[in-house]
Amino acid sequence: MFSSIGWGEVLILIVAALVILGPERLPGAITWVMQSVRKARDYATGASKDLQDQMGTDFDSIREPLQQLNELRQMTPKAIVTKHLFDGDSSSIDSLEGSVRDSLSLSGPAPANPHPVAPTGETTPVPPVTQVDPARLNADTPPPPRAARAHDVTDWDAT
Repeated sequence: MFSSIGWGEVLILIVAALVILGPERLPGAITWVMQSVRKARDYATGASKDLQDQMGTDFDSIREPLQQLNELRQMTPKAIVTKHLFDGDSSSIDSLEGSVRDSLSLSGPAPANPHPVAPTGETTPVPPVTQVDPARLNADTPPPPRAARAHDVTDWDAT
């Protein structure tokens, strides 16, 4: 219930309660809150137990599709391959994934100069892209050759 609250937040709440309630009323407030939380937890547990008792086997038949849906949500391509081909043992896939990552050096730094380096150590300039006037083109004239350029993420269309 309070898994997202850290010790720092709890300490701030205690100090704020001490300032607001005072040292005389703070112990009584803490015991009241603890009793209320305990009662709410008991009511929730009792309600789910009563529902289980009243529905009997129907309760399990309702929960089964929900559990299957939850399993499907956790399925990734890696989990599917691991489950069906390796009987749940993912150690071979993990080692294969690590070796592929190392061979491709995906985690390495990006090159500082995107232009290719000539054998003399100088960079080769990339020719500029020429613009062609559409009015000057006719059907018989082939289009001029385009200069090669590096593709980047903006060229991709995700639709």
